[in-house]
Amino acid sequence: MLYDMYDIPYKTKVIFMENPSHIISKNLKKIRNENGLSLDAVSKLTGVSKGMLGQIEREEVNPTITTILKIANGLKISFTSLLSEKEADVKIVELKKVSPIYDDSKKWRFYPVFNFEDSRPFEISYVEADPGVVMSSEGHIKNSEETITVYEGELTLSIDDKTYTISKGNSIRFKAEVPHKYENRSSEMTVMHMTLYYPK
Repeated sequence: MLYDMYDIPYKTKVIFMENPSHIISKNLKKIRNENGLSLDAVSKLTGVSKGMLGQIEREEVNPTITTILKIANGLKISFTSLLSEKEADVKIVELKKVSPIYDDSKKWRFYPVFNFEDSRPFEISYVEADPGVVMSSEGHIKNSEETITVYEGELTLSIDDKTYTISKGNSIRFKAEVPHKYENRSSEMTVMHMTLYYPK
């Protein structure tokens, strides 16, 4: 299970997030079945090979951020809709219990903190970026918007043909449907929070 449920006073539930690979598998199957899509069809829509999709559904691999983004963009769904499961009245996330999703180099660590839900069309993530890492995004679904706050280090963000530097304590908001690139050009780790809003 992605979440462990604990009873606390006043009948409130607290959710602690765990390894997302099982939930990605289950959600991908669910989305395929609900839309009558074969693995071949999903492969054509997303650019992810049928073999890789099958491995994800069988929980034989932990997909990278790039792969999950391709699936989400191809199916026109939010990134964390592949990671979501249960709702609760109170949700406490202990970062040490969240399994990160990596880029291929494992220098970009993406921790899904609060996932997209139908009643709340946004997702919040904690990200660590090691010195020298470059992470590219082809863009998210139409009219999506991203907000980033840097808490440690410095982030260089390229949006179309413009480049922005976001230093510690500063934030940026931008239209996320266009291709963009994140870079840590500094000599120390960059720590940031990302909020991605999806229009209804």
